[in-house]
Amino acid sequence: MQRRDVLKASGLAAAGSLAGCNGLFETQSLRTVPLVEDRPDAVYVPSHVEGMEMIGMGTKGRRAVGLMYSYPHRFWTVTGTRTEKVSLREEDSVHLMATVWDVETKTVLPVDAGVTVDVRRDGESVAKRSPWPMLSQNMGFHFGDNFALDGDGTYSVVVDVGATSLARRGSFAGEFADPLSVEIPFEYEQATRDEITFEKLPDRKGSRDALSPMQMDMVPLSTAPSAGDLDAMTTATTESGDATFLVAVVEDDDGPYLAVSPRTPYNRYVMPLMSLSATLTRDGETVFDDALPAAIGPSLDYHYGTTIPSYEGGEELTITVDAPPQVSRHEGYETAFLDVPAATVTL
Repeated sequence: MQRRDVLKASGLAAAGSLAGCNGLFETQSLRTVPLVEDRPDAVYVPSHVEGMEMIGMGTKGRRAVGLMYSYPHRFWTVTGTRTEKVSLREEDSVHLMATVWDVETKTVLPVDAGVTVDVRRDGESVAKRSPWPMLSQNMGFHFGDNFALDGDGTYSVVVDVGATSLARRGSFAGEFADPLSVEIPFEYEQATRDEITFEKLPDRKGSRDALSPMQMDMVPLSTAPSAGDLDAMTTATTESGDATFLVAVVEDDDGPYLAVSPRTPYNRYVMPLMSLSATLTRDGETVFDDALPAAIGPSLDYHYGTTIPSYEGGEELTITVDAPPQVSRHEGYETAFLDVPAATVTL
């Protein structure tokens, strides 16, 4: 059964729809809002903040899929260190967003095999896309793209989620290896879409800060664990390219496990689809020098890590970003995390 729910912007409303709250918001097309001038090469507050509507969710086994929508909007794709702006099309009706998570631990799953969204009406496909893996300041990691719908009416959205092939740790071992498909009904009215909140930020736009995360009761956010959340032998933190790197060494059956968890500043969102390598030295001798493959688990969440030969304490770790996060960016993230110099930390 379809559930319609409004996702509330943190700090802007206590309950209910954001539409028309104390005159703070206005319904407006993003087509009329210019980009921030002189954007910093870092995370910054975008030109506006907008709300979103919950379409519904589907669950199969340990995985759940949540589907949301908002106004169609611009975003940037990333290839290597190059970004390309995806502008609005006249026919775009909504920006659809899908989040996949583990229902037992509420861990958001960045599916490396991708997601496909097929919007159907009366059994016929109206729009079908493979949405981009994305980062946004108000909801973190998700899959999203602009879709053109065939007017008001009843739709059915089929979300196909690919298998997860990256390394899975702890209770995730052996899980999420099969694709899954969920079908979610969608009652669309342009008038309802136009009631979604939209606030310009003339006094904050362009500043080195970020929007607060959305308050989402049904859908978890891709928030990385803090150092205090981890049962680790040691933890350390360093920064580079406006990204924060939490490094941990945890005990493992095969020996000490080195985990590097890059996250965004301010909101601590995980940063998937990077290529990292690390060099660990002890008393001037190299202990480890290799790539760090992506992995996910209920305690470390999405991270990059591997078993190392040994750990004694006091080692020096150099983290090299061979490729920045290959995720598309909503406004406010598109200039950050592209040039990330090597960072060194003592463990």
